[in-house]
This record gives sequence, structure tokens and C-alpha cells, in this order.
Amino acid sequence: MAYSRHVNTVLERGKIKVADRIAVTKAGKTFEGLLMPRPEIGDPDSLVIKLDSGYNIGIKVEKGVKVEKSRHKEPKAIKEEEEFELGKVRKSLLKLKFDRKKPAISMVATGGTIASRVDYRTGGVRSAMKPEEILHNVPEVADIVNISKMHSPFTILSEDMVPQNWIDLAKIVHRELNTDVKGVMITHGTDTMHYTSAALSFFLKDLAKPVVLTGSQRSSDRGSSDAGFNILCSSRAAISDMAEVGICMHGSMEDTYCLFIRGTKARKMDTQRRDAFRPINDFPLARVWADGKVETLKKDFRRRKPGKTGLDAKFEEKIAMVKAYPGADPHIIDYHIKRGIKGIVVEATGLGHVPTFFGRPWIKAVKSAVSSGVPIVAAPQTLYGRINPNVYAPLRVLYHDAGAICGQDMLPEVAYVKLGYVLGKTKKMEEVKKLMLTNMAGEITERTLPETFLY
Repeated sequence: MAYSRHVNTVLERGKIKVADRIAVTKAGKTFEGLLMPRPEIGDPDSLVIKLDSGYNIGIKVEKGVKVEKSRHKEPKAIKEEEEFELGKVRKSLLKLKFDRKKPAISMVATGGTIASRVDYRTGGVRSAMKPEEILHNVPEVADIVNISKMHSPFTILSEDMVPQNWIDLAKIVHRELNTDVKGVMITHGTDTMHYTSAALSFFLKDLAKPVVLTGSQRSSDRGSSDAGFNILCSSRAAISDMAEVGICMHGSMEDTYCLFIRGTKARKMDTQRRDAFRPINDFPLARVWADGKVETLKKDFRRRKPGKTGLDAKFEEKIAMVKAYPGADPHIIDYHIKRGIKGIVVEATGLGHVPTFFGRPWIKAVKSAVSSGVPIVAAPQTLYGRINPNVYAPLRVLYHDAGAICGQDMLPEVAYVKLGYVLGKTKKMEEVKKLMLTNMAGEITERTLPETFLY
């Protein structure tokens, strides 16, 4: 959408184009930033510029407003970034030093918003920061731990993750756990962090130390970023007594405390909120404060202990997730099987339903898949609650006659990861069913407690 004729005249007079760095002076105050395109619902007489903080601001162009190209070609942040990437100012930029007397942990950085900053040339956010840069924004972490080792096996946004990334990450974490560090902290994109936490929960065996995944909803160079507080709390969790794989993120919108949530029970429940990660069908393992206070909320957590952590990271990637919904075509099952898929997770409605008797029944397709050796696992698309194969007649048809596997109260994403893990071990249907119904990493709760709903 274009700006108004009046604004375009002002821009043309100053030879200004979108993405140019400009200075706008109004009422004695000057604002500098990148000229952005006008949003569809914006005021055509108001310029939109992206400030160096990363935030956008709209300024109405009226009498007395001065618009010109900025004398500064780029903000200081750009120069520092370029010099850092060229290796010219590493020492001056990164002065954070760790005390070897503090508890040692390892840090593994994988990318995501926590490792992102605003690209001042385009106005967008891009993943660019190295582990050292992330910590440069949180100097207080040196008062808590000694980050003795830093790894960055890949730098990608979490939506681009593939199962091989989980395996590569598990190998690094496994190696670090079997050194003298107290725990491992992983920085990760938030969109699929719960998939990774589930994978690590199954891959890492006999865990003896904490593995803490953390990230941020807002990039580290924003004033409202949650990155620093999450890192401080995660550092506390990484040296705690909880030898669990878990996600440690804001527990409220404010910088009050973080929740440390078991890796197989955590889910991102909001697109933008700082407290987006919540436990589903379970309580958090703990509340963690940046000042060191840790309040455990569960009794049945794995405690720190001496010993080595094992690794079992085989994974069958040929698995799929499908969703049951009104009018859903059962041929989606046949389609996946023809593509060579080895297992399917169905996000089932209610207590575990798929279309059964009328419309477009799925029973024939499910039964055919199971007969051909492709397990069908049902998980609740409600997220809360659990599958019950015995309440209604259609449920008995699906689970007892057609042979679908009841996913209990596993989250669909966790059932997907677990099925890939199980099929990496065996393709025998009875063994697959047995393992899927076995609680391996806290993914299945014995009973659903009403207090855990919308925790």
C-alpha cells in the first residue's frame, strides 16, 4: 500500500525510498530509523519507521514536520555486528569472563529468536548471533555459573528443524553430560522447542544431570526481550537437583519466575506471550527464580546422581501426523502408506474418535494400515485429557477391531516423536504397541489431575 500523495511528494523531494535510513523531526524531537512500507490498515499520511530498538513508530507528516535522509548511514549495532563477523572486535565486544569456581555448565546454541537481532537494513529479524553474543547481553549469568564450553552445531530457526538435528544435538549433549559439568543449557527457537525436548527425553538414557532448553519470544536486542531472564533462570535450573530434560521459560508475562517443565509435557500455547509454554496434563517440575530460588512442584522427578548418561538416538523419519475433523477423507491414510510412511499419529477428536459409521468412515483405512504393518496411534487433539477406548461403541471399533493404538494422554507432538523413536527400535506391531503404551520419559501420566487443567 502506498503513502498519500502529500507524503510521497515529501519523500520524492528528499529523494527518499522505502528502506532508506531517515530522520524525522517533529515538535523538537528527532527520530531515526528505516523507512518502512505503509501497512495496509495504516494512516496514509503517517510515515512508518523502524527505530534502532527494533520497534516501529508512526509519525504523521503535517505542517512543521521535517523529513530527510539520515546523516548516519547505519546504526552502531550494524557496525558492531559486521566487525564481530570479521573477527576484528571479539575481545572488545565480548568482555564477559567466567569464574572457574562457579558451577560449570555447557551451552549449546542452535539458533532461533534468542539468537536473533533486528536486521537494520531490512527491518526484519534474522538469526545471526553466536553463543558469545547471546551471553554478552546477560552478564549476570557469570555470577551464577561458569559456562565452560559453548557449542553451535547449527544455526537455524526451529521451524526448519528435522529429526537429524535432534540426533546431532543429542550426541553433543550426551558427550557434555559425561564430562565434569553440572548440566547443559540449550538455546533453541520456541516454535518447535517442545518437539526437541521430547526427542532428547527419549534419546538420553539414565539421565544424571539437568538438560535445560530455553529460548525467547522476542529478539535479544528488543527492550522487551525475555531472553536474558530466561537464560538466568535456565542457568539456575541447569545446576539444580532435577536431572530432567525440560523447558525453562517465563512463568508469567513479567520477569518474576520461570517454569521448568518436563520435556514430554511442555507445549507452546501462544504465538507471542512471554509465558507461552505451559505444562499439559501435568504440573511443572519447578518454579525457578533468577535469584536462585527453586520451588519444586512435583515429587516424582529424577534427581541428580553420579553415573554416566546413555544415548539411544535411532529414529524412523518416515512417520506422519494427520488430523481427524468433520468431512476428513480417510484416503489420507492410504496416501501416506503409498508414500512409504511407516507409522501415523492421528490427532483424534474428543475421547479419541475418528469418523466411524457415517459420512467418510476411517475404520477400513485404519484397519488396512494396521494389517499391512503400519501402526496408527491416536492422540487427543483436545491436548488436555486422555484417550479412552472403551466409553463409546465407535471407540471400541477403532481400537479393538481396527487395531489403532491408544495414545493415552500424550501430546500429539510427543506421540509423533515417540513413534519415530520406537520404530527406530522395532517394526514388529506387538512390540511397537507395547512400547507406545510404556511410560518411558514421563510422557504418560498415571491419572489426570483436575488441578493441571489450564495451569
